[in-house]
Amino acid sequence: MNAEDIRGLVEALQKGRVSCDEAVERLKKLPFEDLGFAKIDHHRALRQGYPEVIFARGKAPKHVAEIVRGMLRAKSSHNILITRADAKVYALVRRLARGAKFHELSGAITIRRHKEPTGKGLILIVTAGTSDIPVAEEALVTAEMLGNRAEVLYDVGVAGLHRLLAHREKITSARVIICAAGMEGALPSVVAGLVSVPVIAVPTSTGYGASFSGLAGLLAMLNSCASNISVVNIDNGFGAACVASCINHL
Repeated sequence: MNAEDIRGLVEALQKGRVSCDEAVERLKKLPFEDLGFAKIDHHRALRQGYPEVIFARGKAPKHVAEIVRGMLRAKSSHNILITRADAKVYALVRRLARGAKFHELSGAITIRRHKEPTGKGLILIVTAGTSDIPVAEEALVTAEMLGNRAEVLYDVGVAGLHRLLAHREKITSARVIICAAGMEGALPSVVAGLVSVPVIAVPTSTGYGASFSGLAGLLAMLNSCASNISVVNIDNGFGAACVASCINHL
């Protein structure tokens, strides 16, 4: 529940469209709802500007479905996002919300209830290679579900720098850039050197043995000489998009 939802409920109560009992029923499970195996944070959007997101990996599919059921029952207007899910989870969620969409590459499931962008500019998501696309798609889906206009630019790594420079106009039009790269993780430094906006670097686990499943890229990004870079954890497209969204809503 966000500020707009609470305002709408109060106005509906004032105008008699909602009874006192109905209003109490909606509010009594706030600020969180205890399901026993999970506590749904219904007030997160009020505190942080975006609602709780469900991380599905490691959860029983039926638990994910029950959390979604609780969110839908709260009658909030915010979008629902589930990350790192699979087809089993999606099958259960789709029974609860026919409009649910499964983004197979990233494993994200979305239930879109609010479509108008509220961010102030463009979040551009750039990848070094095609292998980085699943992480980039997680960032793309998250950014859009948090109310941002987002676009992607794939396979423009430093092995062929002309591919990146061919999109110079698009790169310089962004308000925030998310840059996902594996191997040696060089691309974010190059991108950051071309722009005056924040660049959020995402090391990916793409690479051969000495990349250590993304650790080499992570260390390279943390040691970048470009001062407008911040770095999130390996393969954390979701976290990168959350930070980008916060910046884009300032």
